[in-house]
Amino acid sequence: MQVFDLKTKVSYPYEERDKNVFYKSKDFKTRIIELLLGGEITACEMNSHVIFIVIKGAVEIKVNSEKAPLKEGQCLITDPSIISMKTENGVKIMGVQINKS
Repeated sequence: MQVFDLKTKVSYPYEERDKNVFYKSKDFKTRIIELLLGGEITACEMNSHVIFIVIKGAVEIKVNSEKAPLKEGQCLITDPSIISMKTENGVKIMGVQINKS
């Protein structure tokens, strides 16, 4: 068993996103995603199921062509898809990628 404090977890810029992974197994990996004021992640194809949980702030996530606003305490669960996100005021998210069976 491991316990992680998500509110104090440090995040690195997108270019160093592999450092944001804080747990990894053969079945899934978990990372912190933090976007600053006006930040965004452009569309990327995810070959795994994904869960995003908003720890702090708010974000708009686009899954394929459908948009969903998420705020602190909410989560989004999606099948493999094309995902992008952007925030106006900043956001901190825990993302979980689950390998397809």
